[in-house]
Amino acid sequence: MMHWVATFGGVGHIRPAPGTWGSLAALPAGYAVHLLGGPILLVLAIIAAAYFGWRATVAEIAGQDDHDPSHVVIDEVAGQWIALLPVSAGAAWTGVSILALWPGIVVAFALFRLFDITKWGPIGTADRRGDAWGVMLDDLIAGFFAAVGVVGIAAVAHGIMRAL
Repeated sequence: MMHWVATFGGVGHIRPAPGTWGSLAALPAGYAVHLLGGPILLVLAIIAAAYFGWRATVAEIAGQDDHDPSHVVIDEVAGQWIALLPVSAGAAWTGVSILALWPGIVVAFALFRLFDITKWGPIGTADRRGDAWGVMLDDLIAGFFAAVGVVGIAAVAHGIMRAL
C-alpha cells in the first residue's frame, strides 16, 4: 500500500523522467479534486498527500542507501497541487471552469518543474536533508514558489490584457 502511495499508483515507474510524469499525473488528479470540492478540497488533498507521502517515503527508503529514489513521486504530486492552487482559486472566484484558465495550468506545471529540477535556494537546502521529510519538503517549497510565480504572471497577463 505504501509503495502505491509513494509511486502515485505506479506512475513513478514510468521512464524516463518519473518526476515529470508524476507532475503530469497530478494535473488530471488535481482537476478531479477541484471539480469535487474546489480549492478547499485541493488544500485538504495537498495536506493529505504531504502527510501520507511522507509516511510512504519513510517506508520506501527504510534500509536503503538511496534516500530520494526516483520512483517516489508523491512529493511531485503534492508540490504540483500547490502550484495549481492559485488556478483552482481563480476559477472558483470567477465562477469559470478551471479548464478555461488553461494558461495558468501550463504555467503552474512549467514553473513547478523548473523549481523542482533546478533546486534553487531553500529548495536545494531541503533536498540535501537526506531523509523522507527532505524528499517531501523540497517539492512543497518548489510548489509554493511556482504558485507565487503563477499569481505574479497572472497579474501581469491580466493587467496587460485589461490595458489593451
